[in-house]
Amino acid sequence: MDVNQVLTNTLSPDAATRGNAEQQLQQAAQQNFSEYLSVLSRELANENADPSIRQAAGLALKNAFTYRDVARLREVQARWLQTVDPNIKKQVKELALQTFNSPSMASSSAAQLVATIAAIELPRNEWPELMPLLVNNVGSGPERTKMSSLTTIGFICESEDADLREALVMHSNAILTAVVQGARKEESNQDVRNAALAALSDATEFIRSNFENEGERNYIMQVVCEATQSEDPRVQAGAFGCLNRIMGIYYDKMRFYMEKALFGLTIAGMKSEEEDVAKLAIEFWCTVCEEEISIEDDNTQAQQEGSNELRPYFNFARVAAREVIPHVLDLMSKVEEDDADDEYNVARAAYQCLQLYAQTIGSELVPMVLQFVEANLRAEDWRKRDAAVASFGAIMDGPETKVLDPLVKQALPVLIGMMQDPSLQVRDSAAYALSRICDYCYESIDTSAHLQPLMQALFQGLMSNPKMASSCCLALLNLAERLVSEDGSDTNPLTPHFKDSVTALLQVTEKADSKEDGANQVRTAAYEVLGGFITNAANQSLGMVNDLTGVIIDRLSQSLSQAKDVVSIEDKLNLEEKQISLSSVLLTIVQRLEQHIAGQSDHIMQICIEMLNATGNTAVPEVIFQIVSGLCNALNGDFLKYMESFVPYLNAALRNQEAPDMCSLGIGLVSDIVRALEDKAQPFCDQFMNDLLNNLRSDKITNQLKPPILETFGDIASNIGPAFETYLTVVAQVLTQASQVTVANDVSYDMIDYIVSLRSGIADAWDGIIVAFKGTQRVNLLQGYAQPIFQFLQTVAADVNHNEGLLRACMGIVGDLGEAFPDGQLADFFRAEWLTKLIKETRSTREFSNRTITAARWARETVKRQSAHQGNLMNAS
Repeated sequence: MDVNQVLTNTLSPDAATRGNAEQQLQQAAQQNFSEYLSVLSRELANENADPSIRQAAGLALKNAFTYRDVARLREVQARWLQTVDPNIKKQVKELALQTFNSPSMASSSAAQLVATIAAIELPRNEWPELMPLLVNNVGSGPERTKMSSLTTIGFICESEDADLREALVMHSNAILTAVVQGARKEESNQDVRNAALAALSDATEFIRSNFENEGERNYIMQVVCEATQSEDPRVQAGAFGCLNRIMGIYYDKMRFYMEKALFGLTIAGMKSEEEDVAKLAIEFWCTVCEEEISIEDDNTQAQQEGSNELRPYFNFARVAAREVIPHVLDLMSKVEEDDADDEYNVARAAYQCLQLYAQTIGSELVPMVLQFVEANLRAEDWRKRDAAVASFGAIMDGPETKVLDPLVKQALPVLIGMMQDPSLQVRDSAAYALSRICDYCYESIDTSAHLQPLMQALFQGLMSNPKMASSCCLALLNLAERLVSEDGSDTNPLTPHFKDSVTALLQVTEKADSKEDGANQVRTAAYEVLGGFITNAANQSLGMVNDLTGVIIDRLSQSLSQAKDVVSIEDKLNLEEKQISLSSVLLTIVQRLEQHIAGQSDHIMQICIEMLNATGNTAVPEVIFQIVSGLCNALNGDFLKYMESFVPYLNAALRNQEAPDMCSLGIGLVSDIVRALEDKAQPFCDQFMNDLLNNLRSDKITNQLKPPILETFGDIASNIGPAFETYLTVVAQVLTQASQVTVANDVSYDMIDYIVSLRSGIADAWDGIIVAFKGTQRVNLLQGYAQPIFQFLQTVAADVNHNEGLLRACMGIVGDLGEAFPDGQLADFFRAEWLTKLIKETRSTREFSNRTITAARWARETVKRQSAHQGNLMNAS
């Protein structure tokens, strides 16, 4: 293998070339890991090599140790620790450290590699010389070596590996020495200071013991505060970033520093002409607000639980409000006409800060903002008008309703009028402010006086300019969701406006089929609003919803004929987006009409089949499957007539392991079908079961799909009854094997969640099987599976990792199994002490729902009845 050529090819813009090169590297790593590491580390350190090749070598080395899958990660870490020759390990580490003084691309790759190896060795108390070496590099090394060492510390500290994070606490002194040394004002190289501050930000969590020491804490804060005064804006921004992290982690230690320095420094930072500096200074107060909101929530919960252990709360935001808020409000006018909608600038940061302030100090903020609004709402400068309108919308969440209510009633006509402002930006801000009112203060909207002009203004805004589409649609959606009445109501406040709204939305979406800029954005947003209106339609409007079905089906049919006009990738994407929007509206119609959709079901299934035939590898089939699911749930047994035409698409989805989303929808749809058809589903179950079992055996399928597959086994069993006997032996083997998956000591939280989810699937499957045979002549088949069922329950009982859903399913197993064998055939199993404890835990957990508590009581009564039997027909040992 020509290493240089392969490494060059990993950077190729051609996907095939790049993929082939990556495969060659993977094969080389598999064949001889030690030699692979040796060769690549030499290329990384080769000063005569092309910089891009050195970077590629470093990246390949890092990737050799990087896997998302925990099991694969542990495997490769074990290879490094146990199979790689010690001399090779020493060579790789020395060459990586040697590369620290190379140009930036190579040194950055070397820093990543060193951090990756450190993640393996530091938790095992290996490579003890690394942290002292990095400290020494920062203190006396060349400039590039200093920066690389600080970057490495940053990479190490930002790792999410639990073992490494625990080990880093032991190295807090070394970490702190290095980063503070590099961040001091005495450091003349501003690049080094910038790298040091970035590393300090990453390391903040690990220097807790140092922060507990007042002298060390004072010095750290001095260094960071001095860095905010640097002439280099990167260093200033880095310093404010550190202050944000420090405030977020060490709020309880910040009172002295807020009084002495931080208040003034952050105010000055907010005034900076450098945008990054100003944004991070604003974000400091965002962090203060977020912390104080969190502390208040925690303290309220603690008091409700009768605890006296409350977190310190200093009211930083409230005390500083009269100084901070005027600057925040002024910064909201730092906008330009060409600002992108998703651009995070100073004005956006200020808006976010004002929102958080409103949630933190509530009604106390209102007078300050009102004064600004009144002073700027009629200003000639559109930027000031924009800031005034936006600031009013920003405070809708937080202050008391009794304070906001009269203000909203007074402001609504004004804001509706601002929808005609000469400035597009002001009109858009007015629409967004209205959306906030519709979300948080909808009860202040006088439906008789304000609703008609409000909706008219929003629809006009939606039609007038694509830039306003998102804000106008959000306001309309909030109206539809907030003004909904109780289920079954004949009318709601939107009923008088429903027909006109739907007509307007259909016109907007039809107009948006043009080639104008932003037309697709308008169309997508308008269809989303249409779906919202349908979902929340009162009964009196259901006739109009039913009539919409034909319109949407016609538009979907037209979209299929438009496919022949597609000439570019952009056209293809736009058509797909349109079809997804239309299909989503059809889905909401099916879901809203429920059983009343029956008269339209033939037409709906026909267009669904046509869409599945035509849309291929797009996201459209995912929505189509959801429509079919809705129809299945609405029609129940009458869905049988569509099975012959639809099942081939369902089976294809189940087998499509390369598309996990479609496969997941297919799994869910199998459950829907068997619940709807019950025993009529039996003729289709051989293929369903075959595909589901193949998926479980496949290495390609993601773990997330395995629990729902097991749950689907339970659905099939409970609905086809004793006919499930055909699959019982193989499914029982699968469930028994799955029950043996347990939690290791070093497992990630994601893996714990997966195991709990897997056990929930196992429990649902066993319970479905029990229900299938309970009360039938074949019930005795279950006796042979009592042992693995109770072993599974014992596994759940012995593990602290479980949730309400899993425990409720276990209670169902106990109750149903007891009813299946009421004469005590399995009595000894029910007498187990661990089972009584599991039921008691479930029954006595206050946070659990009534449904779960009821299931636990049922299980307890079952155990009592079973334990009363003198003998049993089986040995429970």
